[in-house]
Amino acid sequence: MQTPYGQLTYCTNIHGGETWRDHFAALKTHFPVIRAQVAPDQSMGIGLRLSDRASRELSDPEALAEFTAWLTEQGGYVFTMNGFPFGAFHDDVVKANVHAPDWTTDERVAYTLRLADLLAGLLPEGMDGGISTSPLAYRHWHNATSDDWNAMRKRATGHIADVAGRLVEIEQEQGKILHLDIEPEPDGVLESGPEFIDWFVGELVPEGISALASRFGFTPTAAEAAVKKHIRLCYDVCHFALGYEVHAEVIESLARHGIQIGKFQLSAAVGAHLPADRKERRAIGEAFMAFDEPTYLHQVLARYRDGSVFRFRDLPEARERLYDAEAAEWRAHFHVPVFFEDLGLLTSTQADIAQVLQLQRNQLLTGHLEVETYTWQVLPPHLQLPIAGSISRELNWVLDKLKNG
Repeated sequence: MQTPYGQLTYCTNIHGGETWRDHFAALKTHFPVIRAQVAPDQSMGIGLRLSDRASRELSDPEALAEFTAWLTEQGGYVFTMNGFPFGAFHDDVVKANVHAPDWTTDERVAYTLRLADLLAGLLPEGMDGGISTSPLAYRHWHNATSDDWNAMRKRATGHIADVAGRLVEIEQEQGKILHLDIEPEPDGVLESGPEFIDWFVGELVPEGISALASRFGFTPTAAEAAVKKHIRLCYDVCHFALGYEVHAEVIESLARHGIQIGKFQLSAAVGAHLPADRKERRAIGEAFMAFDEPTYLHQVLARYRDGSVFRFRDLPEARERLYDAEAAEWRAHFHVPVFFEDLGLLTSTQADIAQVLQLQRNQLLTGHLEVETYTWQVLPPHLQLPIAGSISRELNWVLDKLKNG
């Protein structure tokens, strides 16, 4: 839906269904209910998540025509896509495989280009469209040696520059502006704001200038401008909060380097300050472990009393260090509904979302806002509200924050 502060929607990765038939069925069930509760008097956008298989099935002209007609009938439209998870994302062990195949592979490129072609066809006139994606790869697959690390980064960056070239072609041919939005997250090759900016400026821009100059005859200045138009940041608030990053500082640094935010993903992590008392700390550790489940990685970032941050790959690994006396705070990668702040012994990083929305109110940093609580199906039972009602409540919470601060 259109708000004074950008398009607002939710990401359909909260719904199951790896085939297009199953995912479309979930949309038919839930989207009309959500729109009626959030935007009854206007059309409403969808943040569409398609697996590779679903993207192939939706590319069939009959399937695409059916979906387009349904969108018109329901007052819906698509302006953003989630192209991060390539394969199965629910009812399976995903863990690090959410990155597979990564940006070193031709399969990731082909999947992303297919999404771009679909989005170009679905995108309403006058809107820009975005596709969020993996931060190159899962870092622990490629960091055995410095040669492996550097070769991975070069190949992945080259592939992203190639996608930028296709997005330039779509703009030239169809007048649609699309952008690929790189999403840093814990244990990705790009984990943080500074890592993303360093890669963008030091690796992507030079590679993009070379690739686009060769492909289109652009001057270096025009090629750099095209890279910055078509490759942007997906700013997942949960991920940046996990790293204890200061949002205003990250956003200022992005602006200083001319890097655009393609999308704010509005999501909340789980956290707690760690008391010195061992009994109290044990209770907090048990509360964290209630979020340990086998589908997704739930990295823990521990902030120490000296300000340093230590990263654990998953909750069980962190549990072994629960009684580290120098650890002052834990935050865990688990997207909980944005309207929850008090989680008993734990809290959410809801305050970070409020800070980012205030920055958006003041500066209009992006045109795309997307609530993303994909872990609904694996939430502890007491947090599992009916899905359509939960999504609507999240969106209405965001609308209230945008309106009233």
